[in-house]
Formats: sequence, C-alpha cells, structure tokens
Amino acid sequence: MFREELEKAALLYGMPLDAHQIDKFSIYYDLLMEWNRKMNLTAITEPKEVALKHIIDSLTALRGMEQVDSFSLIDVGTGAGFPGIPLKILCPGMRLLLLDSLKKRVHFLETVVKALDLKYVECLHGRAEEASRDKKLRECFDVAVSRAVARLSVLSEYLLPFVRIGGRAIALKGMRYAEEVQEAKYAVRILGGAKIEEIPVTLPSLSDKRAVLVMKKVRETPRTYPRKAGMPTKFPLVQVDY
Repeated sequence: MFREELEKAALLYGMPLDAHQIDKFSIYYDLLMEWNRKMNLTAITEPKEVALKHIIDSLTALRGMEQVDSFSLIDVGTGAGFPGIPLKILCPGMRLLLLDSLKKRVHFLETVVKALDLKYVECLHGRAEEASRDKKLRECFDVAVSRAVARLSVLSEYLLPFVRIGGRAIALKGMRYAEEVQEAKYAVRILGGAKIEEIPVTLPSLSDKRAVLVMKKVRETPRTYPRKAGMPTKFPLVQVDY
C-alpha cells in the first residue's frame, strides 16, 4: 500500500522515483511504523499521509538547493529523520548530519541509516544551541535544513550558525509562512543571512499553503550567537519598535 501511494504521489508532484528509491523508502516506512508503536515518532501513520506529508514534503527542500550532488547538509531537530533521510535517498552523494535532542530518536535514526545502508551519514544527540559552538560544526555546512521545529525568528538562530558563508539555511513551512518571514527579517540579518527567499510549493491533493524558505549566508554569524539553550525560544530576535 505504501509503495503504491508513494509512487503515485511522487509522479503527481513531478518527481518520479526509481525502484531502488522506492525500496529504501518502503524500508524506512516499515521501521517508522514499528518504532512508532514503542515511542512517539509521528502522529501521521496512514500510508498516503506519510507519503505526502512526510516524504514528498521533505523533498520540497530540493527546490531551495543550488546543487544536489556532492554537498554537506545538517538536519537540525530532525525528529524521525525528516527531511534529512528522504533528501539523502534522493542525493546519495550528500554528506549528512542528523541532529536531535532526544537520544531515543537518535537510536531510531541509527537503525534506519544501517538498514538503508546509507553512507556518509552521522547521527548526533544534542541541542542546536550547543552543537553549533563546536568548531567542527560551526559554519561548516553547505546547507542547514529544518522542518516543524520552531518559528522562523527562532529557527534562524538554530540554523545559520552551522552554515558556511555562501551556503544556505532552508526552512520548510506551512500556511502562515509569510507572517513568519516578516517576523524573522531582523533575526536573519543579525545572524549573517541575506533576504529571505520564499518558494511556494503545492503537494498533490492538498490545498494548504506551504513554502520553502531560503536564507543565504552572506556574513559570518557573530560569536554571541546562538545564545544559551532555551534563550532563542524565550527571547526571539525580533525588532522592537519604540
């Protein structure tokens, strides 16, 4: 059932998948359902819903990328592996770091990576605010991506410190993305990003508005950012008018 739903959704979206990719996504789906019975990974479990709202939605991030061959990507707050693992299946030459703050989810991700025989993938347990202060990770990635983690004014502080100058931070957002863009302009500028590019996307058979938001890194992120764990959420970098 899942195979058929994914193949159909991919064709309707205009990104047909080959048999090898479908096989890997099917293994991923089976593991997701198996582990979801033991821990909370996703509330979306119907094959058609997973195919559309997890897999195809994750692949929309490709709309914001300049290259899809050999590059480095960090998926911040990856959860059950979205969008990082679907992107890796489509871009096997990508070097991928999956970052999540819950150790149990990291164990799940390690299981998926092994089962799918994915190369050049690391699963890391940690918070973005702390990980991006590691010299081995700070401003080292071509792309930092995230999905369903925080509002853009907060998320930009998680993502941009990981991105090299000339690289991109990408956020996958839902129907209120335009509001988040307006709110996050100040934060993105402070953190070394350029104007936020909005790329509207439509998923097959869904009428809700979505967008891929792209923030190109044009300057080094000041060393004061990110702030300590919890601070970006409590005190987002928003411009205050007096």
